[in-house]
Amino acid sequence: MTTAETGQTPDAARPVRVGVQIQPQHADYAQIRRAVAAAEEAGVDLVMNWDHFFPLYGEPDGKHFECWTMLGAWAEATERVEIGALVSCNSYRNPDLLADMARTVDHVSDGRLVLGIGAGWFERDYDEYGYDFRTAGARIGDLGEALPRIEARWAKLNPAPVRDIPVMVGGSGERKTLPLVARHADIWHAFGDAETVQRKGAILDGYCRDLGRDPREVERSAGVEGDPSAVGDAMLGAGVTLFTVSTGGPDYDLGPLRDWLAWRDERNA
Repeated sequence: MTTAETGQTPDAARPVRVGVQIQPQHADYAQIRRAVAAAEEAGVDLVMNWDHFFPLYGEPDGKHFECWTMLGAWAEATERVEIGALVSCNSYRNPDLLADMARTVDHVSDGRLVLGIGAGWFERDYDEYGYDFRTAGARIGDLGEALPRIEARWAKLNPAPVRDIPVMVGGSGERKTLPLVARHADIWHAFGDAETVQRKGAILDGYCRDLGRDPREVERSAGVEGDPSAVGDAMLGAGVTLFTVSTGGPDYDLGPLRDWLAWRDERNA
């Protein structure tokens, strides 16, 4: 499927960016900190963790660390890169509290925070930490109520955030999640191959237009792996401009990330 067939076109004015997700699992914090520093030195645009309480891969009871306390440490330990979670689980924190946490990390980092947020999905986190898992629809409904509360709290806080904190919403549900992306997000983190992202991106464009919003205001993001010249070019054609490579502990191999950074630099040139 081509961009002409969907009506969607890549935003030629938006530069290609590359992020890395440093998975906070199976490693000591010193190893995580070194990986973050190495990624920043390599030239990555955005460094992210995730918001879980247990490993998602490998030994299920292996080493693991909490998301937002880590982001506060990263805010002090880095100088240039944007930082954030891919993505925060809306269920785990009161939305007004999360807004205040994000504002504080934004100040600590001198305006480099991206608030990634999603409805949540990992049932073990909910069960072991005492959160009500409920249904996917109910969790998305909660996210829809939380996003305007976060925006309202940012408007009240003193001091205000350093900048208008970019909001990244993760999820691809066509009837419930994409309307929230159209209304609230600066970045949409999508899931699937290039054809899927392109098709769902066209649906998102329609929701944006229904709200009177220019679809080009929403940056398109996706996780990637493999050969950048093959996977990256296809995703770029689907409208994606933020590409995130994931790496896990304890070794945190940044070789694939460096390949994607080289591809980014070629495309932006």
